[in-house]
Amino acid sequence: MNAPDTAPDEPAEHARFAAHLRELAQATGAREPAVVARVLGDPDRTMARSAVLRHLDRRAGDLLPGPGFAAWREAMTRAVGDDPFLTRRLLEWSLLRVVVRQGPWRPDDLLAASDWLQLRAAATANAEVLRLLAERGRTAGLSRARSGDH
Repeated sequence: MNAPDTAPDEPAEHARFAAHLRELAQATGAREPAVVARVLGDPDRTMARSAVLRHLDRRAGDLLPGPGFAAWREAMTRAVGDDPFLTRRLLEWSLLRVVVRQGPWRPDDLLAASDWLQLRAAATANAEVLRLLAERGRTAGLSRARSGDH
């Protein structure tokens, strides 16, 4: 008999979360959207969204520079359905891709983006992004306040 993956007093949703992460880590290709949709069907919606978010962030980071990103993002957008947070995260990964590849982007899109994306974008080598965020980004004031440069 195999030893259980979780302690006997661990909440069931913790075990399901770990199981979802393992399943998502193995889901690629044509199977991936179905696995994402199945995980999102978990009765604990918050836990399921968290597992899918980790998966989307990991996969998007891996696929960002390559040619398969756009098709993957479209498939994942369909898989997450009408979940506004996950849909926005996928859109923000698309904007980050444009920034990283130094393609055309609109400053207002980056300024309206989440702190998560602004911080990611600030970590790129795109000088135009760095200038914009240093001057007008929401996190710029936080960074200066923390470093004592205000």
